[in-house]
Amino acid sequence: MYSDGNFLSNRTKLQSGFRSSVYSEVVKVRPQAVADLLNIVALLETKKVSLRVLSMSGSQPLDTAAATGRLMLAVIGAVGQAERETMLERQREGIAKAQREGKYKGRAPTVRRRTEEIIRLREAAVMPTEIATRLGIGRASVYRILGEQTDGERQEAA
Repeated sequence: MYSDGNFLSNRTKLQSGFRSSVYSEVVKVRPQAVADLLNIVALLETKKVSLRVLSMSGSQPLDTAAATGRLMLAVIGAVGQAERETMLERQREGIAKAQREGKYKGRAPTVRRRTEEIIRLREAAVMPTEIATRLGIGRASVYRILGEQTDGERQEAA
């Protein structure tokens, strides 16, 4: 079984799957737009392969070898894309409304909650790479916190 997650912009796995000589495998792809879906079908057609969707409601599977199957795939893809875009639009509107009302401030930065612990470890002569390893955070995050601490001390001294 092949799955490329939700990302079709990086299609290296998908392309290698199309190059293989075995086409009877189950392929699980989540296109992000109708254009992606139709491009995948076109790529399959150049290989003389049709796309068959077996898990459709009803008794007939969807098969892109027939004109009706290609039409249904395009319609289903368009409806799916419209639903996704509508959901994202409503989400953006909800966030904007919550921000206007002062109820939404975004996600709290996770590393910032550990600032005191990072500084304490550094004052105990623990190297930044070791701090990152111990706390399970990125080394760049440790350096960012330490840099902000140093900048704050410079401003207080001035």
